[in-house]
Amino acid sequence: MIVYGHRGAKGEAPENTLPGFEHAYRHGIRHFELDLVLSKDGIPVMVHDLTVDRTTGLKGGVCNYTASELHEMDARRNTSSWPRKVGIPRLEQLLDRFGDLEHLQLEVKKDSRQRLNVLCNRLTEIIQRRNLYQMVAITSADTWFLKEIRRRDKKIAIGLVAERKFPRPLSIATRLGCTYFCANWKILNKTMVEIAHRRGMHVSTWTVNRIHDMLQMEELGVDSIITDYPTSSRMFFDNRARALLSLPSRGNIPETSELPHPEAGVRSDPI
Repeated sequence: MIVYGHRGAKGEAPENTLPGFEHAYRHGIRHFELDLVLSKDGIPVMVHDLTVDRTTGLKGGVCNYTASELHEMDARRNTSSWPRKVGIPRLEQLLDRFGDLEHLQLEVKKDSRQRLNVLCNRLTEIIQRRNLYQMVAITSADTWFLKEIRRRDKKIAIGLVAERKFPRPLSIATRLGCTYFCANWKILNKTMVEIAHRRGMHVSTWTVNRIHDMLQMEELGVDSIITDYPTSSRMFFDNRARALLSLPSRGNIPETSELPHPEAGVRSDPI
């Protein structure tokens, strides 16, 4: 199971900030989902909302601030606690910081068509210049934006973000030519996952924070989960894999008649 850190590591560090990504990276996470909005000066910055109100305590739209001004803000409000001030970073700061990330889902929020058009150009240029075709998928619930990305460069992977079962998100994703189907875990079922796979899509599901739900998604056959707690989730799957590897093979398990008698110093009571 591939584990993506949601907004870096939203449940473990301030969301969509470099310290949050660094925290998860130190614990072995190499897959991330993050959100992008265009700054006043036309730079893709990592922030979930179209305003800075929720995470910084300041007021106004992201579109009213330059990337430098956003970087100087303190984005620790209403998110995981952190001892030091952290700003809103540019996408390329993340790309410069980590050279061996395996994959990023870059989610673009709904915005004005004019701003989305500029953001589409910026992202296409960054992906082409850095040759990120294998490392990046552009995802969005905005079908117009996904069409524009596909129109500019058909080699860029795109994914539909689906929150509801209607109106037929898999059909929409197919028409768009998506290679990623990014669905709210509550709407998924085995049939949807199987259809997506037959159509060549990677099924990624959000936001899955309970082990029970992760195992349920694994049973459905999803390819990856997006979670607020990537380090502990990755630890669970790694520990489970190690435990399975350490189990003796059936050929090495003695027959019942060969097992030591309980009175020979071996506990017979349940543990």
